[in-house]
Amino acid sequence: MTFTTRPTLEGTYGMVSSTHWLASQSAMAVLERGGNAFDAAVAAGFVLHVVEPHLNGPGGEVPAIVATSGDPTPRVLMGQGPAPEGATLEHFRSLGLDMVPGAGLLSAAVPGAVDAWLLLLRDSGTMRLDEVLDYAIGYARGGHPVVDRVGTTVETVSELFEEHWPTSAALWMPGGRIPVAGQVMQNPAYADVLESLAEYGRTGSRVSGIERAREAWREGFVAAAVDRFVQTPYRDSSGGDHAGVLTGQDMAAFRATWEPAVTAPFRDVEVVKTGPWGQGPVLLQMLRMLDGYDDAQLDPSTPDGVHLIAEVMKLAFADREAWYGDSADVPIDDLLSSSYAADRRALIGDTASTELRPGSPGGRPPRLPVLPDVPTRAEAAVGAGEPTVSRSGVHRGDTCHVDVVDRHGNFISATPSGGWLHSSPVIPELGFPLGTRLQMLWLQDGLASSVRPGRRPRTTLSPTLVLREGTPVLACGTPGGDQQDQWQLLFLLRHLVGGADLQTAIDAPAWHTTSLPESFWPRGMAPGGLVVEDRFDEALVPLLERRGHVVTRSEPWSLGRLCAVARDVSTGVLSAGANPRGMQGYACGR
Repeated sequence: MTFTTRPTLEGTYGMVSSTHWLASQSAMAVLERGGNAFDAAVAAGFVLHVVEPHLNGPGGEVPAIVATSGDPTPRVLMGQGPAPEGATLEHFRSLGLDMVPGAGLLSAAVPGAVDAWLLLLRDSGTMRLDEVLDYAIGYARGGHPVVDRVGTTVETVSELFEEHWPTSAALWMPGGRIPVAGQVMQNPAYADVLESLAEYGRTGSRVSGIERAREAWREGFVAAAVDRFVQTPYRDSSGGDHAGVLTGQDMAAFRATWEPAVTAPFRDVEVVKTGPWGQGPVLLQMLRMLDGYDDAQLDPSTPDGVHLIAEVMKLAFADREAWYGDSADVPIDDLLSSSYAADRRALIGDTASTELRPGSPGGRPPRLPVLPDVPTRAEAAVGAGEPTVSRSGVHRGDTCHVDVVDRHGNFISATPSGGWLHSSPVIPELGFPLGTRLQMLWLQDGLASSVRPGRRPRTTLSPTLVLREGTPVLACGTPGGDQQDQWQLLFLLRHLVGGADLQTAIDAPAWHTTSLPESFWPRGMAPGGLVVEDRFDEALVPLLERRGHVVTRSEPWSLGRLCAVARDVSTGVLSAGANPRGMQGYACGR
């Protein structure tokens, strides 16, 4: 029997998996009260703002993929805010910048998460707003015991807080002390914000209450506080003090929306992702290439399997750099075609490539950004999807995830992120900072991801849904920035091809390549880099090194924070697994 850190849960009523146990249990409590998967996900999303503030926040964003029991056609909940009107190439250049800073007010896109969660509740939920916000309000007002990583994150940026971001120091270093694991932390300002939104849900109809709360967020007291705060210059990762460009008008103009999903076949399933304004289709490109190989060649635990899959990853991510972005010109059909996959597959050799090799879908010539001369150390990409934070607030891989399936067959996979406690100074009246997603846009002309007002940053956030014969059967996702779709690929190969159950596939040793440009400032790259958990067969590393891979050994349980829920259509049995790495993720259900 294969060892797992915990069992794959099974039941028939409902299943939740998220990156924090309090969010998982809050979502399950909503299911127990008669709510559906979408009510539960909204409750979890707001709880994650409170209990994982180092990984996401209300000033951030959330993409999700949704399928309902009444209509299994997957839809994308688009909660990624765009660049503000003032985020022009000319403005950044006038400040002497050649890249959007990785931390500070200048990097803030329009916050999209709260409006998206409220849209989901309005259109797909069944409960009133005050009912689903009750859990987050309780943890913000009454407090919750913080995880160790909150304290280590605050400690890393404590000098920045004390010298330049006093509002953040006041919230996260009360009395000048670094929070320790288990310390009960409160956020009364954010509790007040949630209470104000919940109050709208207590009067009028369910839908009208949600709409009034959305208006208050976009055009009322929240937008007004943001507008005032960003006008004051604060230190950012460029080393200078800059005001932001986000305004209340930008917030008023934004609406979370529903979009069609992008899908591609693999074996006997259909895999569902967001559009190429995010990185999600790289998973589809990788699966399209790998679909041309036998099952035995797709084992992520063998030297041959690791080499093949890593080379496929590099090719797909090279296309991400050349083609993906919030642009109508992305040739997504060509990128996902079987003929293009065959052309790309033919480039894979016996040795590791160290080049960035985008293709020419439909005969179009690729255009890559001019990469900065800041090669990434592979060690910087090591981590369980937890923050890798510098003293300037620059971060990598900070994100959350939640999956829910209910007894009716409703599914959601959501990846909330942004607005981390170390992204920019806390807005004191609101109890949270803004996000830094604009760092994923380039200050270079002519790219699909060049900075432009109204353009969505090419986010790394990448929820996943899997259909079989048109019916949803699996939702999964993970934090981890550029590693999200790499770690999900390993999980899907082990589960869909290797036949492993959810928990076994999650627990198996993980790895990823760093041979791709980082999406986060300062946008470095480690050509040929491969990071592996130190649980593989001892012979694996030298065999990979002989093929030219530059291998970095990571801690035995350090890569990925996968969540997954599933449903067996023939029996109605629901299942769930959660990642043990990072000591925060849990699944629950019955």
